Amino acid sequence: MLTTKYKKSYKSFYYWILLICGIFSISSLSVAEEENKFVHGIALHGEPKYPAKFTHFEYTNPKALKGGSITLNSLGQFDTFNPYIPKGTPTDGMEEVYETLMTPSRDEPFSVYGLIAEGVYVNENHNEVTFKINSQARFSDGHPIDSEDVVFSFNFLTTKGKPLYSLYYKDVSSVKALDKQHVRFTVNPEARELPLILGELPILPSHVGKLYDFNKADLTIPIGSGAYRVKKFLAGKRVIFEKRQDYWGKDLPVNRGRHNFNEIRYDYYLDSTVAMQAFKAGEYDLRNENNSKFWATSYTGPAFTRGDIVREEIAHDIPVGMQGFVLNLRRPIFEDPLLRRAIVLAFDFEWSNKNLFYGQYQRTQSYFQNTELTATGAPSIEELALLEPFRKQLPAEVFQPIKTLPKHDGSGRIRGLLRDLQKDLRIAGYQVKNNQLYSPKGKAIEFEFLLYESAFERIILPYSKNLKLLGITMKPRKVDTTQYIERLRQFDFDMVVTTYGQTLSPGNEQRSYWSSESATQNDSRNFMGLQNPVVDSIVEKLVQSPDRPQLIQRARALDRVLRAGYYIVPNYHVSYHRLAYQKRIQRPKVMPKYGLDFMAWWDNAAASK
Repeated sequence: MLTTKYKKSYKSFYYWILLICGIFSISSLSVAEEENKFVHGIALHGEPKYPAKFTHFEYTNPKALKGGSITLNSLGQFDTFNPYIPKGTPTDGMEEVYETLMTPSRDEPFSVYGLIAEGVYVNENHNEVTFKINSQARFSDGHPIDSEDVVFSFNFLTTKGKPLYSLYYKDVSSVKALDKQHVRFTVNPEARELPLILGELPILPSHVGKLYDFNKADLTIPIGSGAYRVKKFLAGKRVIFEKRQDYWGKDLPVNRGRHNFNEIRYDYYLDSTVAMQAFKAGEYDLRNENNSKFWATSYTGPAFTRGDIVREEIAHDIPVGMQGFVLNLRRPIFEDPLLRRAIVLAFDFEWSNKNLFYGQYQRTQSYFQNTELTATGAPSIEELALLEPFRKQLPAEVFQPIKTLPKHDGSGRIRGLLRDLQKDLRIAGYQVKNNQLYSPKGKAIEFEFLLYESAFERIILPYSKNLKLLGITMKPRKVDTTQYIERLRQFDFDMVVTTYGQTLSPGNEQRSYWSSESATQNDSRNFMGLQNPVVDSIVEKLVQSPDRPQLIQRARALDRVLRAGYYIVPNYHVSYHRLAYQKRIQRPKVMPKYGLDFMAWWDNAAASK
């Protein structure tokens, strides 16, 4: 018989057991209640294009031949199969080894559909996002994917992965595995794109993580859940991926008509000219050309005459973002916006386009070029509402009609502009002595342009001559790919060329581009080292845009402020793909508007192999 003391303890213990069981019952009940609310896909604004029982994306061909192979090229070298940490140089192709919870379509501005997660549920308050894991999902070693893998992946990537992830998922306050198949994220309800970008979370195997240090940048063969695995490799020079015959997701609607090749091979070349010659000799199968000179002059020879190589220009609606020469604001030499303005305006695009680019390019003006997000004219009422509180902190130019970059006649004669720039600098206290410009503090204005491709020197050398007319010394510094990547990670450069990619729905990634926090995180995308409280404020409002109209106005305000800061020398863009490929490689008739999906192509000779 129990004593009174033990009766009380027993009752207390019994009470806690009931309470715990009740909690689990409530949790299970909650998941059960939500079961009918899970959807196959979501769009940032409105409804996704494809309905719940869609069979395939329109830009894929479910009847495409399976088999054969494709060989692609890459420049530089690689020393790791781990693309998620700020170490090493990862190989191309790892997106076919690792998968994400959901996957975007390439013919919509921003929609995602079920992949590892067969469904997603966003509650009415928008502060919880729950994913339902497909019960058939497996890693390449046969291990089932469950919610613990999602929790492990999120925690690893946001604490030890590239800085992009911690900034990207900054508005997630917690993640919890509800059971084996359900995982819930608690989020900031004002960050409306979070459900979609959580769908972009790469899923790593937690059971492997207990045995293998994911912090290593090495060539350990990875275990992923994707359609391909690493078959063999030659360190730094070649990697071959083979199609998994046991791939769990081959019949999913998002995969039908994709993953048609039995093998995907990447060959690495140290020089772009050598890579071009290798393509003409048939050593690899496809090029997405980004060199205007090559496109204009190199696609000739017997293979083209015979029709062995197809050459196409295909229009697209992809936001081109901003490519340009980035000034590293961490260098004291670039602190003065007047000097930055002179450096920006000294680039003669029209001469370069005529003499170097064969007239193929258009000048990039905006950080959101080729979209409705581009700032035009005078600030709108909505933009002013964002900008007015910071009027004293912003240049007057921000509140005036937007200034486009000067347009020249292509003759190369821009001495009038250079004289005006030099005059402005002289008034500000700069002096030219023996053809060298000096700051008001007596510091010589000279810097390096870091690059790894020799082909780019033909672009910056004419530009350096214009700068020299201002007394500014710019010297190219070429290094190998590995050193280049490491110096970018450490922000050890004065000026580099880079691209800030954009979408039609900019959001959390803007933090990695422009925020003060990212400026101090090695391996972030804030190459310019921008630390501006006004930009920080606008970026946060952009991330929290409640609807499309406000997102547009906030993006335009951000564009206006960035352009007035003269942090980058805008380059150029084309609104079409320049593609060349071996005749046996076939593509679907319908091409997606907002990207390329080479995994939807196929080897037409596969049937005979």
